[in-house]
Amino acid sequence: EEPRRWITVVNPATEEGVAQVAAGSEADLDAAVQAAHRAFPTFSQVTREERLSLLEGLLAAYRRRLPEIAAAMTTEVGIPRSFSEPVQANIGERHLETAIEVLKGYPFEEDWGHAGTTRLVREPVGVSGLISPWNWPMNQVIVKVAPALAVGCTMVLKPSQYSPLSALLLAEAVEEAGAFTDRCFGQVQ
Repeated sequence: EEPRRWITVVNPATEEGVAQVAAGSEADLDAAVQAAHRAFPTFSQVTREERLSLLEGLLAAYRRRLPEIAAAMTTEVGIPRSFSEPVQANIGERHLETAIEVLKGYPFEEDWGHAGTTRLVREPVGVSGLISPWNWPMNQVIVKVAPALAVGCTMVLKPSQYSPLSALLLAEAVEEAGAFTDRCFGQVQ
């Protein structure tokens, strides 16, 4: 087995190293995908109400962590705090609110065609692979994570190696959010 490689997260405003994060290996990716595949049969069957509860819990956890998320984005992207909290961090909150509102009335099943002769069923398709760029890190993560959670897809998220700190905080908020997440998501070994 190869030794663990580490990536230094650099604050572009100061050019100082601010954190070290593990570089993902092929084995790490395989383990994450396998965990997401194992969790999919359970999570894809979670009710709309349970997914709403998860998203509402995530929104509450996100709001509690908003200053910390903003500080992480200030550090990892090098933006001023006057922009990170009211704009960049708050966009995650707005995307979560939107996902909740859309999920409340989303037509997962509906009749189509003349006299409703066709039944259209929208259902989770499987594991989503989510890759995010470094700029607008929370926007680029939440705009992918929230819809996947809303429709019942499991996922593997690969945030940018240049701005992973806010994504780590979001992962902690997801863990905090749902009482049923252990039975749905399992653990990556």
